[in-house]
Amino acid sequence: MRASGNKLRLPARHGQNDPAIAVGRRNWTFAGSDAGGRRAAAMYTLIETAKLNRIDPRAWLADILARLPGHPASRIDELLPWNWRAPEPISAAA
Repeated sequence: MRASGNKLRLPARHGQNDPAIAVGRRNWTFAGSDAGGRRAAAMYTLIETAKLNRIDPRAWLADILARLPGHPASRIDELLPWNWRAPEPISAAA
């Protein structure tokens, strides 16, 4: 976008030219509906938040989705990516 009468360009928005975001923009075109686009955006947000916290998104999502039904609402913050700890493997009794 240019200001009228000069060649001044507005600065790019944060991450606007990031390849991952550009791919997302193309994918959201095919979300099917506004609600589908919002759900896709929510999933992208969860996945990227896990990555930023150096967590495997698949392991985190699988664990929290399995634990969520029985997890107390008062302790929901334990399931957030920055507080989450991977479950320890169950060892066989010797």
